[in-house]
Amino acid sequence: MIKHITIIAGARPNFVKIAPIIHIILKKQQGGLDINYSLIHTGQHYDKKMSGDFFEQLEIPIPDINLEAGGGTQAEQTALIMVRFEKYLTQHLTDLVLVVGDVTSTMACTIVARKLNVKVAHVEAGIRSRDLTMPEEINRMITDSISNYFFTTTKLANKNLITEGVNKENIFFVGNTMIDTLLKFKIKFKKPKVWDDLILKEKKYLILTMHRPANVDQEKKLKKLLNTLIDSTHGLPIIFPVHPRTKKILLRLGFDSEKIKMIDPLSYLEFNFLVKSSLAVITDSGGITEETTVLGIPCFTIRKNTERPETVSVGTNEIIGTNPDNIRPYMKILFEHNWKKGGIPELWDGNTAKRIVEIIYKL
Repeated sequence: MIKHITIIAGARPNFVKIAPIIHIILKKQQGGLDINYSLIHTGQHYDKKMSGDFFEQLEIPIPDINLEAGGGTQAEQTALIMVRFEKYLTQHLTDLVLVVGDVTSTMACTIVARKLNVKVAHVEAGIRSRDLTMPEEINRMITDSISNYFFTTTKLANKNLITEGVNKENIFFVGNTMIDTLLKFKIKFKKPKVWDDLILKEKKYLILTMHRPANVDQEKKLKKLLNTLIDSTHGLPIIFPVHPRTKKILLRLGFDSEKIKMIDPLSYLEFNFLVKSSLAVITDSGGITEETTVLGIPCFTIRKNTERPETVSVGTNEIIGTNPDNIRPYMKILFEHNWKKGGIPELWDGNTAKRIVEIIYKL
Protein backbone atom coordinates (compact mmCIF):
# COMPACT_ATOMS: atom_id res chain seq x y z
CA MET A 1 0.00 0.00 0.00
CA ILE A 2 1.32 3.44 -0.96
CA LYS A 3 1.26 5.89 1.96
CA HIS A 4 3.75 8.55 0.94
CA ILE A 5 3.92 10.26 -2.46
CA THR A 6 6.70 12.57 -3.62
CA ILE A 7 5.13 14.96 -6.13
CA ILE A 8 7.35 16.68 -8.72
CA ALA A 9 6.65 20.00 -10.42
CA GLY A 10 9.07 22.17 -12.34
CA ALA A 11 7.12 24.54 -14.56
CA ARG A 12 3.97 26.58 -14.19
CA PRO A 13 1.63 24.13 -16.01
CA ASN A 14 2.85 21.35 -13.69
CA PHE A 15 1.49 23.17 -10.65
CA VAL A 16 -1.88 23.60 -12.34
CA LYS A 17 -1.93 19.81 -12.89
CA ILE A 18 -0.80 18.76 -9.41
CA ALA A 19 -2.98 21.23 -7.47
CA PRO A 20 -6.14 19.06 -7.54
CA ILE A 21 -4.14 15.96 -6.55
CA ILE A 22 -2.88 17.77 -3.45
CA HIS A 23 -6.41 19.01 -2.69
CA ILE A 24 -7.71 15.42 -2.74
CA ILE A 25 -4.83 14.08 -0.61
CA LEU A 26 -5.53 16.75 2.02
CA LYS A 27 -9.24 15.94 1.90
CA LYS A 28 -8.52 12.22 2.31
CA GLN A 29 -6.25 12.97 5.26
CA GLN A 30 -9.07 14.87 6.95
CA GLY A 31 -11.25 11.81 6.41
CA GLY A 32 -8.72 9.65 8.25
CA LEU A 33 -6.89 8.08 5.33
CA ASP A 34 -3.23 7.33 6.08
CA ILE A 35 -1.65 9.04 3.05
CA ASN A 36 0.95 11.81 2.89
CA TYR A 37 2.90 13.73 0.28
CA SER A 38 5.91 15.95 -0.25
CA LEU A 39 5.93 18.61 -2.98
CA ILE A 40 9.22 19.18 -4.80
CA HIS A 41 9.71 22.26 -6.98
CA THR A 42 12.71 21.63 -9.21
CA GLY A 43 13.01 25.33 -9.98
CA GLN A 44 13.13 24.56 -13.71
CA HIS A 45 11.17 27.72 -14.50
CA TYR A 46 11.50 30.86 -12.46
CA ASP A 47 8.45 33.07 -12.71
CA LYS A 48 7.48 35.98 -10.49
CA LYS A 49 3.89 34.75 -10.79
CA MET A 50 5.12 31.46 -9.28
CA SER A 51 5.81 33.18 -5.97
CA GLY A 52 3.45 33.05 -3.01
CA ASP A 53 0.44 34.55 -4.81
CA PHE A 54 0.44 31.71 -7.38
CA PHE A 55 0.30 29.02 -4.72
CA GLU A 56 -2.29 31.06 -2.87
CA GLN A 57 -4.47 31.28 -5.99
CA LEU A 58 -4.30 27.52 -6.56
CA GLU A 59 -4.76 26.87 -2.82
CA ILE A 60 -1.72 24.63 -2.49
CA PRO A 61 1.04 24.80 0.14
CA ILE A 62 4.47 26.20 -0.67
CA PRO A 63 6.73 23.33 -1.87
CA ASP A 64 8.70 21.42 0.75
CA ILE A 65 11.87 22.21 -1.16
CA ASN A 66 12.99 24.12 -4.26
CA LEU A 67 15.92 22.43 -6.00
CA GLU A 68 16.69 25.75 -7.77
CA ALA A 69 17.79 23.99 -10.94
CA GLY A 70 16.74 26.67 -13.44
CA GLY A 71 18.83 28.18 -16.22
CA GLY A 72 21.44 26.76 -18.56
CA THR A 73 21.03 24.53 -21.59
CA GLN A 74 18.59 21.61 -21.54
CA ALA A 75 21.47 19.22 -20.81
CA GLU A 76 22.79 21.40 -17.98
CA GLN A 77 19.32 21.75 -16.50
CA THR A 78 18.63 18.02 -16.74
CA ALA A 79 21.92 17.20 -15.05
CA LEU A 80 21.40 19.70 -12.24
CA ILE A 81 17.87 18.46 -11.53
CA MET A 82 19.09 14.87 -11.46
CA VAL A 83 22.01 15.57 -9.12
CA ARG A 84 19.90 17.56 -6.67
CA PHE A 85 16.86 15.29 -6.76
CA GLU A 86 19.04 12.21 -6.25
CA LYS A 87 20.49 13.80 -3.11
CA TYR A 88 16.99 14.65 -1.87
CA LEU A 89 15.52 11.22 -2.61
CA THR A 90 18.33 9.32 -0.89
CA GLN A 91 17.65 11.36 2.26
CA HIS A 92 13.83 11.25 2.13
CA LEU A 93 12.30 7.80 1.66
CA THR A 94 9.06 7.57 -0.30
CA ASP A 95 6.72 4.92 -1.70
CA LEU A 96 6.10 6.62 -5.02
CA VAL A 97 7.37 9.50 -7.13
CA LEU A 98 4.56 11.19 -9.06
CA VAL A 99 5.49 13.23 -12.15
CA VAL A 100 3.19 15.20 -14.43
CA GLY A 101 3.31 16.45 -18.00
CA ASP A 102 6.34 16.51 -20.26
CA VAL A 103 8.88 19.08 -19.08
CA THR A 104 12.56 18.42 -18.41
CA SER A 105 11.86 17.93 -14.69
CA THR A 106 9.41 15.13 -15.49
CA MET A 107 12.00 13.12 -17.40
CA ALA A 108 14.95 13.91 -15.11
CA CYS A 109 13.20 12.97 -11.86
CA THR A 110 11.77 9.81 -13.41
CA ILE A 111 15.26 8.63 -14.35
CA VAL A 112 16.61 9.36 -10.87
CA ALA A 113 13.73 7.58 -9.10
CA ARG A 114 13.88 4.45 -11.24
CA LYS A 115 17.67 4.15 -10.84
CA LEU A 116 17.09 4.22 -7.09
CA ASN A 117 14.40 1.52 -7.51
CA VAL A 118 11.61 3.90 -6.49
CA LYS A 119 8.37 3.44 -8.41
CA VAL A 120 7.08 6.26 -10.63
CA ALA A 121 3.56 7.23 -11.65
CA HIS A 122 3.19 9.48 -14.71
CA VAL A 123 0.14 11.71 -14.87
CA GLU A 124 -0.73 12.69 -18.47
CA ALA A 125 1.04 9.61 -19.81
CA GLY A 126 0.79 8.35 -23.37
CA ILE A 127 0.14 11.56 -25.28
CA ARG A 128 2.17 11.74 -28.49
CA SER A 129 2.79 14.29 -31.23
CA ARG A 130 5.15 11.95 -33.14
CA ASP A 131 7.37 15.01 -33.66
CA LEU A 132 10.88 14.34 -32.37
CA THR A 133 11.94 17.93 -33.02
CA MET A 134 9.96 18.79 -29.88
CA PRO A 135 11.95 18.34 -26.64
CA GLU A 136 8.65 17.57 -24.90
CA GLU A 137 8.05 14.53 -27.10
CA ILE A 138 11.41 13.09 -26.14
CA ASN A 139 10.64 13.76 -22.46
CA ARG A 140 7.30 11.94 -22.80
CA MET A 141 8.77 8.91 -24.52
CA ILE A 142 11.62 8.48 -22.05
CA THR A 143 9.34 8.99 -19.04
CA ASP A 144 6.80 6.47 -20.28
CA SER A 145 9.45 3.93 -21.21
CA ILE A 146 10.55 3.49 -17.58
CA SER A 147 7.55 4.53 -15.42
CA ASN A 148 5.55 1.95 -13.45
CA TYR A 149 2.04 3.42 -13.50
CA PHE A 150 0.34 5.50 -16.16
CA PHE A 151 -2.58 7.89 -15.70
CA THR A 152 -4.03 8.96 -19.04
CA THR A 153 -6.23 11.80 -20.26
CA THR A 154 -7.78 9.89 -23.18
CA LYS A 155 -8.33 6.34 -24.43
CA LEU A 156 -6.04 7.15 -27.38
CA ALA A 157 -3.20 7.65 -24.87
CA ASN A 158 -3.97 4.16 -23.53
CA LYS A 159 -3.62 2.75 -27.06
CA ASN A 160 -0.32 4.59 -27.57
CA LEU A 161 1.12 3.06 -24.42
CA ILE A 162 -0.10 -0.46 -25.20
CA THR A 163 1.41 -0.17 -28.70
CA GLU A 164 4.72 0.77 -27.05
CA GLY A 165 4.61 -2.37 -24.91
CA VAL A 166 3.21 -1.09 -21.61
CA ASN A 167 1.24 -3.63 -19.57
CA LYS A 168 -2.39 -2.53 -19.80
CA GLU A 169 -2.94 -3.46 -16.14
CA ASN A 170 -0.70 -0.50 -15.19
CA ILE A 171 -2.60 1.99 -17.37
CA PHE A 172 -5.49 3.96 -15.88
CA PHE A 173 -7.74 6.19 -17.97
CA VAL A 174 -8.70 8.87 -15.46
CA GLY A 175 -9.21 12.15 -17.32
CA ASN A 176 -7.40 15.48 -17.10
CA THR A 177 -6.25 17.11 -13.85
CA MET A 178 -5.72 20.44 -15.62
CA ILE A 179 -9.46 20.49 -16.20
CA ASP A 180 -10.08 19.72 -12.52
CA THR A 181 -8.27 22.96 -11.71
CA LEU A 182 -10.05 24.92 -14.44
CA LEU A 183 -13.53 23.84 -13.30
CA LYS A 184 -12.78 24.37 -9.62
CA PHE A 185 -11.45 27.90 -10.05
CA LYS A 186 -13.70 29.06 -12.89
CA ILE A 187 -15.90 31.03 -10.48
CA LYS A 188 -12.77 32.71 -9.08
CA PHE A 189 -11.35 33.98 -12.38
CA LYS A 190 -10.05 37.47 -11.70
CA LYS A 191 -10.34 40.51 -13.95
CA PRO A 192 -6.79 41.73 -14.63
CA LYS A 193 -5.82 45.40 -14.51
CA VAL A 194 -5.24 45.29 -18.28
CA TRP A 195 -9.00 44.80 -18.81
CA ASP A 196 -9.77 48.36 -17.74
CA ASP A 197 -6.48 49.81 -18.97
CA LEU A 198 -7.19 48.64 -22.53
CA ILE A 199 -10.97 49.14 -22.26
CA LEU A 200 -11.61 45.53 -23.26
CA LYS A 201 -15.10 44.22 -23.95
CA GLU A 202 -16.36 40.65 -23.92
CA LYS A 203 -15.87 38.83 -27.26
CA LYS A 204 -14.31 41.98 -28.74
CA TYR A 205 -10.65 40.89 -28.61
CA LEU A 206 -8.43 37.90 -29.31
CA ILE A 207 -5.61 36.36 -27.27
CA LEU A 208 -2.25 35.34 -28.70
CA THR A 209 0.34 33.15 -26.93
CA MET A 210 3.54 31.94 -28.57
CA HIS A 211 6.71 30.46 -27.15
CA ARG A 212 7.93 27.73 -29.48
CA PRO A 213 11.23 28.46 -31.30
CA ALA A 214 9.69 27.51 -34.66
CA ASN A 215 7.38 30.52 -34.30
CA VAL A 216 9.30 33.12 -32.32
CA ASP A 217 12.95 32.59 -33.34
CA GLN A 218 12.45 33.11 -37.07
CA GLU A 219 12.20 36.89 -37.04
CA LYS A 220 10.80 37.51 -40.53
CA LYS A 221 8.24 34.76 -40.09
CA LEU A 222 7.21 36.12 -36.67
CA LYS A 223 6.73 39.60 -38.11
CA LYS A 224 4.67 38.25 -41.02
CA LEU A 225 2.55 36.17 -38.65
CA LEU A 226 1.73 39.19 -36.49
CA ASN A 227 0.99 41.40 -39.49
CA THR A 228 -1.28 38.72 -40.97
CA LEU A 229 -3.18 38.53 -37.69
CA ILE A 230 -3.62 42.30 -37.65
CA ASP A 231 -4.91 42.28 -41.24
CA SER A 232 -7.43 39.49 -40.66
CA THR A 233 -9.00 40.29 -37.27
CA HIS A 234 -11.35 43.07 -38.38
CA GLY A 235 -9.63 45.70 -36.29
CA LEU A 236 -10.10 43.86 -32.98
CA PRO A 237 -7.22 44.15 -30.50
CA ILE A 238 -4.96 41.14 -29.97
CA ILE A 239 -3.81 40.66 -26.38
CA PHE A 240 -0.33 39.13 -26.35
CA PRO A 241 1.12 38.11 -22.93
CA VAL A 242 4.69 38.05 -24.16
CA HIS A 243 7.77 36.36 -22.78
CA PRO A 244 10.67 38.81 -22.20
CA ARG A 245 12.79 36.86 -24.71
CA THR A 246 10.15 37.20 -27.42
CA LYS A 247 9.70 40.87 -26.54
CA LYS A 248 13.41 41.47 -27.17
CA ILE A 249 13.08 39.90 -30.62
CA LEU A 250 10.13 42.16 -31.46
CA LEU A 251 11.96 45.25 -30.23
CA ARG A 252 14.96 44.30 -32.36
CA LEU A 253 12.61 43.97 -35.34
CA GLY A 254 11.19 47.38 -34.61
CA PHE A 255 7.72 45.86 -34.51
CA ASP A 256 5.06 48.23 -33.25
CA SER A 257 1.32 48.08 -33.70
CA GLU A 258 -1.62 49.53 -31.83
CA LYS A 259 -3.57 46.35 -32.53
CA ILE A 260 -1.08 43.99 -30.83
CA LYS A 261 -1.23 44.73 -27.11
CA MET A 262 1.94 43.26 -25.60
CA ILE A 263 1.48 42.70 -21.88
CA ASP A 264 3.41 40.95 -19.11
CA PRO A 265 2.52 37.31 -18.31
CA LEU A 266 -0.56 37.05 -16.10
CA SER A 267 -1.48 34.91 -13.12
CA TYR A 268 -3.56 31.76 -13.68
CA LEU A 269 -6.85 33.34 -12.59
CA GLU A 270 -6.26 36.52 -14.57
CA PHE A 271 -5.19 34.80 -17.77
CA ASN A 272 -8.15 32.45 -17.80
CA PHE A 273 -10.50 35.38 -17.15
CA LEU A 274 -9.24 36.83 -20.43
CA VAL A 275 -9.52 33.47 -22.23
CA LYS A 276 -13.09 32.92 -21.07
CA SER A 277 -14.13 36.39 -22.28
CA SER A 278 -12.24 36.37 -25.59
CA LEU A 279 -13.57 35.83 -29.10
CA ALA A 280 -10.79 33.33 -29.86
CA VAL A 281 -7.29 32.23 -28.88
CA ILE A 282 -4.29 31.84 -31.18
CA THR A 283 -1.57 29.70 -29.59
CA ASP A 284 1.24 27.21 -29.98
CA SER A 285 0.68 25.77 -26.50
CA GLY A 286 -0.84 22.35 -25.92
CA GLY A 287 -2.36 22.99 -22.49
CA ILE A 288 -4.24 26.10 -23.57
CA THR A 289 -6.03 24.08 -26.26
CA GLU A 290 -7.45 21.87 -23.49
CA GLU A 291 -8.70 24.88 -21.53
CA THR A 292 -10.28 26.55 -24.59
CA THR A 293 -12.00 23.25 -25.42
CA VAL A 294 -13.67 23.10 -22.01
CA LEU A 295 -14.47 26.84 -22.01
CA GLY A 296 -15.95 26.60 -25.52
CA ILE A 297 -13.58 29.21 -27.00
CA PRO A 298 -12.44 28.87 -30.66
CA CYS A 299 -8.72 28.07 -30.78
CA PHE A 300 -6.15 28.28 -33.60
CA THR A 301 -3.02 26.19 -32.99
CA ILE A 302 0.00 27.49 -34.89
CA ARG A 303 1.73 24.11 -35.18
CA LYS A 304 1.94 21.24 -37.65
CA ASN A 305 0.82 18.65 -35.12
CA THR A 306 -0.57 18.18 -31.64
CA GLU A 307 -0.17 15.67 -28.82
CA ARG A 308 -3.76 16.49 -27.85
CA PRO A 309 -5.80 15.46 -30.93
CA GLU A 310 -8.99 15.26 -28.84
CA THR A 311 -9.01 19.08 -28.72
CA VAL A 312 -9.49 18.94 -32.50
CA SER A 313 -11.66 15.83 -32.96
CA VAL A 314 -13.94 16.69 -30.00
CA GLY A 315 -13.09 20.23 -28.91
CA THR A 316 -12.87 23.74 -30.34
CA ASN A 317 -9.28 23.59 -31.59
CA GLU A 318 -7.96 23.58 -35.17
CA ILE A 319 -4.37 22.90 -36.26
CA ILE A 320 -3.57 25.57 -38.84
CA GLY A 321 0.15 24.93 -39.39
CA THR A 322 3.01 27.40 -39.10
CA ASN A 323 2.55 29.23 -42.41
CA PRO A 324 1.16 32.72 -41.63
CA ASP A 325 -0.93 32.58 -44.82
CA ASN A 326 -3.05 29.83 -43.25
CA ILE A 327 -4.48 32.29 -40.73
CA ARG A 328 -6.81 34.14 -43.10
CA PRO A 329 -9.17 31.30 -44.11
CA TYR A 330 -9.65 30.25 -40.48
CA MET A 331 -10.29 33.84 -39.43
CA LYS A 332 -12.91 34.03 -42.18
CA ILE A 333 -14.70 31.02 -40.65
CA LEU A 334 -14.51 32.64 -37.21
CA PHE A 335 -15.92 36.00 -38.26
CA GLU A 336 -18.66 34.38 -40.32
CA HIS A 337 -19.74 32.65 -37.05
CA ASN A 338 -19.17 29.20 -38.55
CA TRP A 339 -16.61 27.90 -36.06
CA LYS A 340 -17.40 24.42 -34.77
CA LYS A 341 -19.16 24.31 -31.40
CA GLY A 342 -17.08 21.48 -29.97
CA GLY A 343 -17.69 19.24 -26.98
CA ILE A 344 -15.96 17.97 -23.83
CA PRO A 345 -13.71 14.87 -24.02
CA GLU A 346 -14.66 11.86 -21.92
CA LEU A 347 -13.86 12.07 -18.17
CA TRP A 348 -12.82 15.72 -18.35
CA ASP A 349 -15.33 16.22 -15.58
CA GLY A 350 -13.41 17.69 -12.63
CA ASN A 351 -13.00 14.36 -10.79
CA THR A 352 -9.72 13.14 -12.25
CA ALA A 353 -7.57 13.80 -9.17
CA LYS A 354 -10.02 11.86 -6.99
CA ARG A 355 -9.69 8.86 -9.29
CA ILE A 356 -5.89 9.11 -9.30
CA VAL A 357 -5.49 9.30 -5.50
CA GLU A 358 -7.92 6.43 -4.91
CA ILE A 359 -6.07 4.24 -7.42
CA ILE A 360 -2.65 5.10 -5.97
CA TYR A 361 -3.73 4.27 -2.43
CA LYS A 362 -4.80 0.80 -3.56
CA LEU A 363 -1.67 0.02 -5.57
